[in-house]
Amino acid sequence: MTVVLVHGDREYLRDPGEELQTDLGVLDIPDDASPGDTLETHLGEEFHVRRLRGPDLFHHLERTGAPMVPRDVGRILGEVGVEASDRVLDAGTGTGVLAAYMGRIGADVLTFERDPEFAEVARENMDTADVSDAVEVRAGDVTEHADDLGEFDVITLDTEDAPAVVERAPDLLVRGGFVAVYSPFVEDTREVARAAEAAGLVDVRTLETIEREMDFDDRGSRPSTAGVGHTGYLTVARRS
Repeated sequence: MTVVLVHGDREYLRDPGEELQTDLGVLDIPDDASPGDTLETHLGEEFHVRRLRGPDLFHHLERTGAPMVPRDVGRILGEVGVEASDRVLDAGTGTGVLAAYMGRIGADVLTFERDPEFAEVARENMDTADVSDAVEVRAGDVTEHADDLGEFDVITLDTEDAPAVVERAPDLLVRGGFVAVYSPFVEDTREVARAAEAAGLVDVRTLETIEREMDFDDRGSRPSTAGVGHTGYLTVARRS
């Protein structure tokens, strides 16, 4: 069970039984370390043990590109209603944050990553997230294997060939199943929406994923002028 070791604003992911070496000293993590424990390095510096939770994945998994931010993960999960025991087809694994989130919910996830090196990193990330039993990472193009995959409750896509997969959605989804496509550009999103409508999917809609944090100070309150508000576009559709 991976845990988070916290000292002030520092955080490290480790498994019980491992060793952590920092400028604060060497910390031997007991085999029975559990959330809520306080551990000391050989220099007497305290680290608090915290349970690994979904948002920690975004900050700590090894990155092979820009990982999906928690707010977009949450929007996708809310739109398609992924549940424990659902069978999910995911493509465009990348770092694997979305796949790991769904695995931690209890879904059975099959995710495809075209780049073999990225796929290997994603497998290691699934180990870190404690979801290797729930998430299978395959290196390859999902469109080349679609005929042999069976049916899924949910399809999530973050890949350039998403329209081609959406065209196949009626054969890949159970009745009532959802497909959700995350796209960085509006042109891609338009092609996805057209593919969904041409395939006979229903409730097709597209939204921009955007949010603004608030700043509060003595002068007043207003939306923050820092940070990235827009991240991408999400198209959701359903098999009737």
